Amino acid sequence: MKVLIERIGDLNDLVMQGASEEVLEQFYHDEIITQVNDDIPVMGKNANRKVLKSRLNDILEFKSAKPLKVTIGEQITMVEWHMNYKHKVLGERCYTQVAVHDWRDGKVIKEKLYCGNK
Repeated sequence: MKVLIERIGDLNDLVMQGASEEVLEQFYHDEIITQVNDDIPVMGKNANRKVLKSRLNDILEFKSAKPLKVTIGEQITMVEWHMNYKHKVLGERCYTQVAVHDWRDGKVIKEKLYCGNK
């Protein structure tokens, strides 16, 4: 459990810096499956890399990402985030989301994000 506490702490530190690409490369398993709400899951690190780059291209200004609550269990972590950035199409985005991570071999193997449609 101690290793998982360190891993999620390091991951969260990078998210707070706006270093999403580094998070993907350092902390996500090659077989990662990500999903936002009930959208179609994105399978594999390469596919997730493409989706992430597309999303990052739409962000004009990263303002902040702040973890509000962190929960750690057996090979699972949950983080409630407050996110704030300026999107080139949607404008100002300020919302909370919960990231649920399943871990395997010290890396995130599955990520599900729960967030509203604001």
